[in-house]
Amino acid sequence: MLEITPSFFLDERELQLEYIRASGPGGQNVNKVATAVQLRFDIFNSPSLASDHKGRLIRLAGNRVTADGVLILEAKRFRTQEQNRQDATQRFVDLVRKALVPPKPRKKTRPAAASKTRRLNAKKIRGEIKRIRKQPIERD
Repeated sequence: MLEITPSFFLDERELQLEYIRASGPGGQNVNKVATAVQLRFDIFNSPSLASDHKGRLIRLAGNRVTADGVLILEAKRFRTQEQNRQDATQRFVDLVRKALVPPKPRKKTRPAAASKTRRLNAKKIRGEIKRIRKQPIERD
């Protein structure tokens, strides 16, 4: 079981880890050893997440979610497979933890009377400046 929060756990069998070759510099090592990790999580078919959590997770993940609803995280920061696996799972846990937090409801507010007055006075001053600029100067 993967602990997301103290009260929420996710079954590790829902995660699929695939080891691939990392791109970039590294010489022989990068060409021979599959150190990069690709973590896959099927959001749509996950029994652990509620529907509102799934929606928030999809929104947070952005373009890392396929059309089928599969979240794909790649970790290739480190040189060892184990470190990249831990990095991928930690990033996944952080993402799910953010998705579990419901957004704060927006409180409707009204502008204060003083701020309305300041705004209207500024508009009057600006309009007066423009009015003065428009009028032709009469010459004798």
